[in-house]
Amino acid sequence: MYWVIALFDEETEQKIKQIWKELSEEKISYYEEEINDARPHITLGSYTELDKDEYIKQLESFYEQKTSIPLTFNTIGSFLNYGTLFFSPTITRELLDFHSDHHKSFQQFKATANSLYLPDQWIPHCTLANKLPPEKLSEGFEYCLKRGDTIKGQIKEVALIELVEETEECVEAPVIYSKQLKE
Repeated sequence: MYWVIALFDEETEQKIKQIWKELSEEKISYYEEEINDARPHITLGSYTELDKDEYIKQLESFYEQKTSIPLTFNTIGSFLNYGTLFFSPTITRELLDFHSDHHKSFQQFKATANSLYLPDQWIPHCTLANKLPPEKLSEGFEYCLKRGDTIKGQIKEVALIELVEETEECVEAPVIYSKQLKE
């Protein structure tokens, strides 16, 4: 499986990694340790199969002139029945257009795309914890609410990652290609 992800500026990434660490120290979530090389991100698209070489070639070309996108995380949320806790960015026209333009340009890969990440179905989010039982989800939600941090940052890079699974659990998500966005 492959994901196309939006990566953040260094300061934003470190703030989210700090929350991952704190949730681990509080024994709420071990998301930080679950996936080797995990980086905070917003998923733009997900594919079960992919011609990596062709996709990378298109990523290089499509994002050549794209500029960084400002973000503000000031919402905490959860997906029903998944035990996922996340920050959701303020939805801006710029963010929606960034996502929609991506999918228009990569239309040829739609057959293997996960529908949850397609335009008009996408819920942009940055995962803080995953697969939590209800009591831990509640603890994590309360912990993040008490922190009260609004995080302002930018999408600075787009990357293609390949999930490496063992016994149906993701253990690694290495970046196989990334493209920095213009300032």
